[in-house]
Amino acid sequence: MNRVALVTGGSRGIGAATVLRLAQMGYDVAFTYRTEREKAQEVAKTVEKLGKKAFPIQLDLEELSRIKSVVDEVARELGGLVVLVNNAGYVQRIAPEDLSLADWERMIRVSLTAPFLFIQAAVPHMKKAGFGRIVNVSSLRALTGSAHGVHYSAAKAGLLGLTKSYALALAPFGITVNAVCPGFVDTDINREQLQKRGAEILQQIPLGRVAAPEEVAALIGFLCSEEAGYITGATFSINGGLRMD
Repeated sequence: MNRVALVTGGSRGIGAATVLRLAQMGYDVAFTYRTEREKAQEVAKTVEKLGKKAFPIQLDLEELSRIKSVVDEVARELGGLVVLVNNAGYVQRIAPEDLSLADWERMIRVSLTAPFLFIQAAVPHMKKAGFGRIVNVSSLRALTGSAHGVHYSAAKAGLLGLTKSYALALAPFGITVNAVCPGFVDTDINREQLQKRGAEILQQIPLGRVAAPEEVAALIGFLCSEEAGYITGATFSINGGLRMD
C-alpha cells in the first residue's frame, strides 16, 4: 500500500498543520489551495524536508466539475490514495435576515457538496488499496447552531450526517469515516473574532485558551492511522471544554 494522503485547504491553519502531521506519519501528501500560492509552496517545501513528496494543487472548491479529475491526478502522480481529509471551508458572519440565496448555495457547495464529491472520487482508490481513512472537518457550530451563520452551521451539520452515512456504506471495505468538530482555533479564519472578542471568548472556554492548529491536526492524524481502525462514524469535539457532550 502506497501511503498517500489528500488534504483540502492545506496551505494554512488546520489544513497546513494536518499536511505536516501526515508527512511526519510517513505519508506523501497532496493538498489543495485556492489563492495562496506562496504559502502552499512553503508547506510543500516543509513536507519535502521531512523526506516525503508534496503535491500542491490550485483548486477553488466551487469548481465542482474539477474534483474527480484532481483526485484521479493525485492517485496517478503519487501512486494511489488512502487518506482523505476534507478540511477546506470558509466562515461568513451574517444575520439570517441578510442571508441571500446565493450566500446559502455557495456555502453548501463549498462545505458540503465538495466534500461529498471528494469522497465519491477517492473511494475507488481506497477500495483498490484495501485501506482507507476519511476525516471530515466540521465545526463546533454544527453542534450548537449559529445566530450569525445559519448557512455555515447547516452545512457543517450536514457534514456530520454525510460522515455517518458513508461510515455505514464503507465499513464492509475497511474504510473508516469520522468527523472532527473544532472550537476556537488560532487560525486566520478566527483571528478577526479573537481580536474583537478575545477576552469574552476565553472566559467561556474552561481551559482558558484557544487551540493551536497542531492540536487539531494531531487528532486528525490519529484518526488517519492504522491504530484507529475500529473507530468509524464518530464525531470528535475538540474545543477546550466549551461544549461537553
